[in-house]
Amino acid sequence: MKTYRIFISHSWAYKEQYKSLIRMLTNAERFSFVDYSVPPDDPIHDADDDERLREEIRNQMSPCHVILILAGVYASYSRWINEEIDLAESGFLGGKAIVAVEPWGAQRTSVRVKNAADRIVRWNTQSIVRAIREVG
Repeated sequence: MKTYRIFISHSWAYKEQYKSLIRMLTNAERFSFVDYSVPPDDPIHDADDDERLREEIRNQMSPCHVILILAGVYASYSRWINEEIDLAESGFLGGKAIVAVEPWGAQRTSVRVKNAADRIVRWNTQSIVRAIREVG
């Protein structure tokens, strides 16, 4: 069974969604993954400047098969989620596959994230895992 390397782009202001997504993926049957996301206590957050932080995030994303982006409307206004989209699209030869996950119960989602996504899925374990397998 393939182990998927995943970077989850999200806002720490919405960390419960991130944690819930990790639980969903962990409990998915016949699915294995490694999370390359930046945890809130990671020293990356102490980067001296934006360029260094961008490079550190790029390093985290580098080995990943797929970039998952929580597509809540807040993502449109998050500078770093937009930076991560830019990195996924143009920071690597051939780019990185992007799966947009529309948060459960969301009335609106980020147009920027949807436009960048290779797949857009609802907040459903099977849909998310299927999209990761398809693009990863």
